[in-house]
Amino acid sequence: MTGTVRHATPDLDALAERWAVGARLVHQRRDPRRSFAIRRFAGPLDHLGKVGHLRVAHLTDLHVGAVTPLAVQFAAVELTNAANPDLVVLTGDFVCHSQLYLADLEEVVRGFRAPVFAVLGNHDHWSGASAVRRSLRRAGAEVLDNAHTVVELHHERLQIVGLDDAYTGHAWRPRAVRGLRRDLATIGLSHIAEEADGLWAAGVPLVLSGHTHAGQVTLARLHEQLVGRVAGHRYVHGLYGRRRPERPGEGAVYVGAGVGAAVMPLRLGERARREIAIFELGHEPGRYEEHHAEQRPMPGRRPAPRTQYARAAHVVRREARRRARTGSTAPEEPEP
Repeated sequence: MTGTVRHATPDLDALAERWAVGARLVHQRRDPRRSFAIRRFAGPLDHLGKVGHLRVAHLTDLHVGAVTPLAVQFAAVELTNAANPDLVVLTGDFVCHSQLYLADLEEVVRGFRAPVFAVLGNHDHWSGASAVRRSLRRAGAEVLDNAHTVVELHHERLQIVGLDDAYTGHAWRPRAVRGLRRDLATIGLSHIAEEADGLWAAGVPLVLSGHTHAGQVTLARLHEQLVGRVAGHRYVHGLYGRRRPERPGEGAVYVGAGVGAAVMPLRLGERARREIAIFELGHEPGRYEEHHAEQRPMPGRRPAPRTQYARAAHVVRREARRRARTGSTAPEEPEP
C-alpha cells in the first residue's frame, strides 16, 4: 500500500527566535555589557517644584559571588557611570550565600563615581548582615537601616528612605519614616517591593526595589506565573502604581530585574535581562518614551505568620552556625 508522506512545515518564526536567543548569549559571553538593558523613566509628579532635575541609577541584586562572573559586575559599574547619574541606589542582595566575596563586593561598589546609598536584602542577612554593612561602608556606600537621610547634590536636596529587609522580618517602617519632611522630593528603597504600599501612605511617592530578578525567565510571561501567582508577589518586574496619583496614599514602585543570580545564572526573555534603571527626578511622567507603562499589580498574598517566623528563624540559625565556626559567643549586633 502506498501513501503520501507529509513533512511538517518548520515554524520559521520559532526557529528565528531560538537562533536570536543563542546568538545573544554568545555575544554576552564575549562582552557582558551586551547582557544589560538600560531603561529610563521619569520621576513622580510629586517631585515637580521640589527638585529641578536629579538622575538616579537603580541597581539591585548584585549577588557578588561564584554564580555571577565578576566581569558582569564591572560591566554594571561601567554602564552606570556612562549614564552620568547624580546618585546610585542599590536595593539589596549584595552577596551570594557566603562572605567569601566581600572584598570583590567592595571593589565593585567603590567603582561607582556617584554617591551610593543602599539597603540590605535577605541574602545579606542570611550571610551575615553586619559583615555586609561593613563592606558597603568601607566601599563608600551609605547603608540605610530603617532610616532616612537628606542628600544635597548640585544644590538640589533629595530625601531618601531606606527599609531593612522585609523578607527576613527586619523592616521597620514607622522608624524609617519618623520625622519625614513632606516639602522635600523623596524616594524610598526597599528590597521587597510590597513594602511600597505602606511607604506611599507615609508620603514616599516612588519606591525602588528588587528581590525577584524578574523571574529570570520571562518567555511566555512565565515570570508572572512563578513569581506572581506561585510565590505570591504583587509586584514582579518593572513599574507599578501611579506616578500621577489620583487619590491620597497612591504612588509608584519599580522592581528591578537585577544584575546577578544566586542559583541559576540563566536569563531568558527581554524583560529578564540584567538591568540598570535610570530615573529622571523632577521631570514629568510622559516626557520620555519609556520601556513600559505603569502596570497593574498581581493579586499577591501576604506570607502566613508561620512563614514569616520560619524566615526569621532561618537567619538566627545561620548566625548561630557562623558563631560556632568562628568560636564567637556574642550575637551579631545591628549597626547604627
